[in-house]
Amino acid sequence: MRRRQVGTSGLQVSRIGLGTMTWGDDTDLEAATDQLVTFVDAGGSLVETCDAYADGAAQEILGEVMTDSVPREDVVISARGGLPGGASGDRGARGALLDALDATLRRLRVDHVDLWQLPGWDAAVPLEETLSAVQVAVMSGKARYAGLVGPSGWQLATVVEKARATSGVAVPVAAQVEYSLLTRGVEVELVPAAEHHGLGLVAWAPLGRGVLTGKYVEGTPADSRAASAVLAPYVEARRNERSARIVQSVLTAADGLGTSPLAVALAWVRDRPGVASAVVGARDGAQLAASLATEKVELPAEIRAALDDVSIPI
Repeated sequence: MRRRQVGTSGLQVSRIGLGTMTWGDDTDLEAATDQLVTFVDAGGSLVETCDAYADGAAQEILGEVMTDSVPREDVVISARGGLPGGASGDRGARGALLDALDATLRRLRVDHVDLWQLPGWDAAVPLEETLSAVQVAVMSGKARYAGLVGPSGWQLATVVEKARATSGVAVPVAAQVEYSLLTRGVEVELVPAAEHHGLGLVAWAPLGRGVLTGKYVEGTPADSRAASAVLAPYVEARRNERSARIVQSVLTAADGLGTSPLAVALAWVRDRPGVASAVVGARDGAQLAASLATEKVELPAEIRAALDDVSIPI
């Protein structure tokens, strides 16, 4: 698998990343081990995790797999410090951030993460305090690089400029955002801001939370995320009339290229300007193998233009 530079930094990651959101819930230790071994054997490196996944169980599983089955040095760990929806005063407070990072390191059984993603803008805490946590994390060696989760364009610019003006603070190198044919709103302000300031994009949910695979065209499969009481709202948020039109275009493109809808949707995001890696999740090894097979898929310019047209942000 090809690797890419994250923005203008020296961090290199696989252009397809492995997400662990289902680990500890739908994906047990055995299945997670199979996924990570398959991923690394295929040349993958970036693994995305968060302390909110299965209340920390996903990180515990990842730590166990790296201890027993996959060498730590083969993995580039991108760790979020909690979901952006956390309470104000918790997302950006120095103590809360550093405590969360220490807990993540314990669960992962490692002494550092490669990319520490701050969990969202916190208007209740001075930005200087949040950046001081980044300074401590990087200077102590607990984090090699820092990034941002889901910022707006102005938030990204504000953080970067403040970090550059503050001695000893590592400037963020990445922005982790939801990005797919169904969610192109980030192209209006965030993508240009990231490019201007030299940040790379880590795209999550590149398959439109599974909708772009076409699995929901004729209903809701019993073994799908949309059939899960926990994950159904997550998927349903991307099922509407506009999505149906885009999915149909993806199906048509896949048929014409002799490949899968998954491959078309993933390749489209993977090769968007500024994207360092597109992170995919999988319930089992078979699902992951389908995503990894996309490495060989390159969309013709005319197909890409057609998909651009049908999915233009509104």
